[in-house]
Amino acid sequence: MESLIGFIISLAFAIFLFIDAPRHNKSRWLWAILGFIFGPIALGIYFIKTGRKVAGWIITILAILFYIVIIVVMVLAVALFANGFS
Repeated sequence: MESLIGFIISLAFAIFLFIDAPRHNKSRWLWAILGFIFGPIALGIYFIKTGRKVAGWIITILAILFYIVIIVVMVLAVALFANGFS
């Protein structure tokens, strides 16, 4: 179920970038592929490159912080399982 939600969100980013990119003279296929693979980071960079800098930086920073938190939680979980909970 979680992977389906992630797939739908990535697909939504890709569709938005595919539709919006020609308005700013950008390659629609390139940005759609980047949006599908990299998600919110690609969306933030796209906003920065198209002049919506505040929204772009907010999205990019929040996405990076989210990914860092996920990585830290995963490292802590591995450390707890390796060393035990005591």
